[in-house]
Amino acid sequence: VGVNWHMSSSVKDRILSPEEAASLNADCILVLGAGLRKDNSPSPILRERIDRGIGLYNLGASPKLLMSGDHGRTDYDEVNVMKSFAMQSGAVSHEVFMDHAGFSTYESMYRARDVFDVDSLIIVTQKYHLYRAVYDARKLGLEAYGVAADGQYNYGLDMQLYNNFREALARCKDIIWCIAQPE
Repeated sequence: VGVNWHMSSSVKDRILSPEEAASLNADCILVLGAGLRKDNSPSPILRERIDRGIGLYNLGASPKLLMSGDHGRTDYDEVNVMKSFAMQSGAVSHEVFMDHAGFSTYESMYRARDVFDVDSLIIVTQKYHLYRAVYDARKLGLEAYGVAADGQYNYGLDMQLYNNFREALARCKDIIWCIAQPE
């Protein structure tokens, strides 16, 4: 309970509306992966994230999109699907970068900093996940803000309870990772 309270309260002022984030001119908008359907289309959660990221890109919040997700197997590729959807929505190919090894929230923040040389970013994910993502980024020295990708899809009570429970456990894990800061 203490970890969850600390993590949420320490970054709550960095959770912005799309309009507030539009004036930041961050190095990039980081869209976090969230799974694909069996037909390799974005899951509803991922689709919300991509749509929000494109909206911020179109508002001028940053000239770059960084799609970070799982591409650990040849038959599963979140990031190319994410980039494809971004380009279908008007993003320019050379402004959409792909992190093929974004296997966890911490790893996505670490790689944004160390592989993609990002200093400031706007993180896009659902609100329940946004506090941990912004916290991780801040603890890794990034100037990080978050914009929630909520509202279009009804997850249902069972899924929301599952996500909240999973997130509470993940926050406990990530606070340790942020202290140890493994590569």
